[in-house]
Amino acid sequence: MASSSSPSDDHPPPLPGQDADSQEERDSSPEVEVPPHPIGEALVNRRNRDDCGNPEHRQGMKCDHQDDQGPVNERLNRSSQARSSYRMSSSSTSSSSSSSSQGEPYASCEPSLPVSSRASNQAQNLSSTSLLSNPRTNPLALPSNLPCGTTYQTRNDAPRPTTSSSASGEALFNWQASKCCVKERLSAIFNRETLADVHFLVGRAEHVMRIPGHKFVLSIGSAVFDAMFNGKMATQETEIALPDIEPAAFLSLLKFLYTDEVHIGPETVMTTLYTAKKYAVPALENQCVDFLKQNLSSDNAFMLLTQARLFDESALAQTCLESIDKNTVGASEAEGFLEIDHDTLCAVLERDTLRIREVVLFNAVVRWAESECLRQGLPNTPHNQRAVLGRALFFIRFPLMNIEEFASEVAQSGLLTDREVVNLFLYFTVNPKPSVEFPDVPRSSITGKEHVMQRFSKTESRWGYSGTSDRIRFSVDRKIFLVAFGLYGSIHGPSTYDVSIQVIQTGSGKVLGTNETSFACDGTSHTFRVTFKHPVEIQPNTNYTASATLKGPDSHYGTEGRRKAVVDLQGGKRVTFQFQYAAGCNNGTSVEDGQIPEFIFYT
Repeated sequence: MASSSSPSDDHPPPLPGQDADSQEERDSSPEVEVPPHPIGEALVNRRNRDDCGNPEHRQGMKCDHQDDQGPVNERLNRSSQARSSYRMSSSSTSSSSSSSSQGEPYASCEPSLPVSSRASNQAQNLSSTSLLSNPRTNPLALPSNLPCGTTYQTRNDAPRPTTSSSASGEALFNWQASKCCVKERLSAIFNRETLADVHFLVGRAEHVMRIPGHKFVLSIGSAVFDAMFNGKMATQETEIALPDIEPAAFLSLLKFLYTDEVHIGPETVMTTLYTAKKYAVPALENQCVDFLKQNLSSDNAFMLLTQARLFDESALAQTCLESIDKNTVGASEAEGFLEIDHDTLCAVLERDTLRIREVVLFNAVVRWAESECLRQGLPNTPHNQRAVLGRALFFIRFPLMNIEEFASEVAQSGLLTDREVVNLFLYFTVNPKPSVEFPDVPRSSITGKEHVMQRFSKTESRWGYSGTSDRIRFSVDRKIFLVAFGLYGSIHGPSTYDVSIQVIQTGSGKVLGTNETSFACDGTSHTFRVTFKHPVEIQPNTNYTASATLKGPDSHYGTEGRRKAVVDLQGGKRVTFQFQYAAGCNNGTSVEDGQIPEFIFYT
């Protein structure tokens, strides 16, 4: 029985999305010769199928790499839901127009998937086995001897290679196949020309860097970029100049938006923080602030405080202030203190919690005034120093000094007027005390006036030194801040001693306070102050060891020492010192006689 020709034999039915005329044009094109290999036949026969050949997609399954759940994916998912209707209509239009105008053989093999999904599936199938990549068994396979950067244009006729420039880092053909998740795919196009639709000219003058970007990725990561590219006043420029941004900081921002990775360091953290705040990326802001907190020290506390106040980072500013409170002396000696602005200086001087003697704070403020005169190009005179200090001078609490400190450091500096000097001298010497223009409220961490505990009743001559430390154990019944020792000087007239002082927690051996310095004496039996670098917090009912190592001539020493000494404080309060013999090398100092006659402290 003769069989009539069926459409499936000589004329396969039109593919979805194509009309009969385009089907006849395709039938008139020369057929591709394929060796009789099962896989090769399978690829040719795919023209007659209604699916793309991917078993997972035929079964309605999802690929593993579509299950990524990171912050980048969350942004993509939210954007996908917001624009799902637009994408579906766009994909449908793109699919039909592509199949009708270009006659692409496999453009409509899978009507249920968008064009981009079908192309991705084909790329995965083509790279899944070596047989499919062999031109002898697969007419769609790429020749292995093509140069780097070669891509294909799929047509009805034999494929013709076109070479794209890769000098700018553009990804090569089929780069998507090796990326298993959204993060890897976005990482592959970060700072590359691949699919880039905007460029940024970042930096100034000769330091300008041209950085490619992708509007979609930037818009889903930053509200500022979203308004820039998609808002009512969206820019139409393809190159956007950013002269106020550092290239390294902008790349750090983009790296975070594309990959969620944080790339910051000590040199770039402040510029990255500025960039993150400008483009409203709070997650990166928090990362920068955390980095600064982890690397905060007395050496950079004032520098970071200035930046925190500039960027309105209140939490970081508070952390910096707390660090300055704990080590005010060390922070004020750092170079960053000399660079702070006037408002920051005033904010610090107003604090009640600084742990520093007022005379030391005054000297630090004078150094700042000298630096400010240089910045403003003014002669470094007391008049100009007072002018640049302005209201900051009246935050220094001169009444908290003792009369010796005021006479030797402040009165001779020339910063105060004659009237101010006289009033302060009267404040120190007469009762009732006159009112002064400077605050006399004690700072809360070192409150009240300075107190001196004298542990000897008499003074004798000739105490020698051979490199061994004078040591005595002590404890108190309430918390105090020890700021200095009073030491005896030479019996041979004016002399100078090299000295090292320490306070050691007896149980742990930890050194809590120290200083290596020198002091001059006049040959009298008076004591001479040697201060610590910063006040040492002494806890109640804890044993400590006071140590002083002197190098110099024979000195006076104390006798008839007290095992318990009580010091009266303001408001009827008191603090009790108890002393014990320090075993080991102590140069002969004991409870009864020896060196370290005075303990100078605040409460």
